[in-house]
Amino acid sequence: MAGFRFRKRGADTQDHRDSDSSATRTEHHSHGNETGHGYSTTEIKQATKTRRNAIIFASICYALAVVFLIVVEVGNTPGSGPHQKLYFFKLDLTNIIAQALPPGLTLTNSIARTLGLHDFYQVGLWNYCEGYNNEGITNCSQPTTMYWFNPVEILLSQLFAGASIALPSEVNEILGYLQLASNIMFGCFLAAACLSFVMIFASFVVLQSRLWSGFMSVVALLDALLIIVGSAVGTAMGIIARYALSSQPELNVKAELGISMYVMMWISALFAVLAFFVHAGMCCCCTSRRDIRSGRRNIRGKHGRGDGVANDYGEASTSTEKKSHKPHLPKFTRSYRQKTNSNTSTSV
Repeated sequence: MAGFRFRKRGADTQDHRDSDSSATRTEHHSHGNETGHGYSTTEIKQATKTRRNAIIFASICYALAVVFLIVVEVGNTPGSGPHQKLYFFKLDLTNIIAQALPPGLTLTNSIARTLGLHDFYQVGLWNYCEGYNNEGITNCSQPTTMYWFNPVEILLSQLFAGASIALPSEVNEILGYLQLASNIMFGCFLAAACLSFVMIFASFVVLQSRLWSGFMSVVALLDALLIIVGSAVGTAMGIIARYALSSQPELNVKAELGISMYVMMWISALFAVLAFFVHAGMCCCCTSRRDIRSGRRNIRGKHGRGDGVANDYGEASTSTEKKSHKPHLPKFTRSYRQKTNSNTSTSV
């Protein structure tokens, strides 16, 4: 009989513990749902502060990228100002070699001016400008979409009647590359400027969830690739044009790169890459609003713990569950022991 009572007590105790554990898990589950939906707006803002700061940094990067892209696009356009010092490459024809001269021509300030040409030509994204060394820029062509610089057509159209210059075949060979590179560069920079401007404001949507972060990471990667491709193509175009035009001794034309223009392009690309890494990092880091509301992340400090910083809810639940499991005896076990002790005392 005593053995039966011992087994019965153990079974009842185990059943009570299982019931107590189930009740505790149910309580924690309910607490998790409450923490997912019971936070105030201020608490959610505090918990997502890191993510919000990252978004602000990304938006600043996009804004700076747009600024530098605008500087690139307005470079070398008509009008006076420092923007006319921004160009991809510049041709110096001051001492160009003439193949034939018409009779009656007299040498002026430079050979180029004597032939009817300008001393220099500089190329931008929308147009080209021309001028003289002692006067500066005197004229700029009208801005044109998908513009490309054709030096052969421009020079031959400005030569005086009867004058000619020796244009090597290498110059004609690069014309196709110049046109293709100019069109690619124009399209990339214009699309990147529009996309970067939109991303300044659209970036704040990733505050809601990590899913938006993944989508915006793809868009940010596209934006960065557009600027990088445009900058790389523009750099290659300038280097090729400089080599093809300045390496001809029979033409004696000097070509120089517009370093300031290339610096602006690559700085814009740098900011776009930084913004992409920020968006990519938020796919796995920084608590979002959805993490809080769904209970995936908990806010320490809601019930007097910590300072309101978000953490994994699973870890908080485990620690709470460990603290709540204190050893105790069921009521019927205490009653049985008291009865046994009283019987023992009576027998004694």
